[in-house]
Amino acid sequence: MNPSIAFYFEKQSPWQKHVNLLRKIVLSTGLEETLKWGHPCYTEKGRNIVLIHDFKNYCALLFFKGALLEDKEGLLIRQSDQVQAARQMRFTELKTIKNNQAAIKAFIYEAIAVEQSGLTVPKKKTEEYPVPEVLKAVFKKEPKLHQAFKALTPGRQRGYLLYFAAPKQEKTIISRIEKYKPHILAGKGLNDL
Repeated sequence: MNPSIAFYFEKQSPWQKHVNLLRKIVLSTGLEETLKWGHPCYTEKGRNIVLIHDFKNYCALLFFKGALLEDKEGLLIRQSDQVQAARQMRFTELKTIKNNQAAIKAFIYEAIAVEQSGLTVPKKKTEEYPVPEVLKAVFKKEPKLHQAFKALTPGRQRGYLLYFAAPKQEKTIISRIEKYKPHILAGKGLNDL
């Protein structure tokens, strides 16, 4: 146990008992405990294997390369269509964790083996992401914006495409595009300052 992250397991939350039990199970597999992105992260030789995190309605183990794990029972969840590699094992009841300790450990050991093998999840190419029609129209009217967008890194392009495609209403998409035009023209990503 890493004493520098004890605060995470001591904080008052509806999931306190759950995350403490998950911690005990994960540590029994020999992984190293560290803190990443504000959550307990478990690594093997510095490589991320699994993360414990809690949300409003559940707590979970996040397997970084969960898409490569064999999941015959359908216990792993893809958080959204945009998530490519990671998969979650979600919990709402302490007894579910207790009853699934063997399955949890099996996933952890398999995740370690996947990481040791060097396997990677094939990433979706930027060209495979849909470009909203509104954005296509803006690019036609403003070729400089289109050129600036194409000059962005693939990750920045994907970030914008996902952000612009998320709203259902066209006016929201338009306002998002207008807001971020200066960022795109400056070569900045969605979250760059």
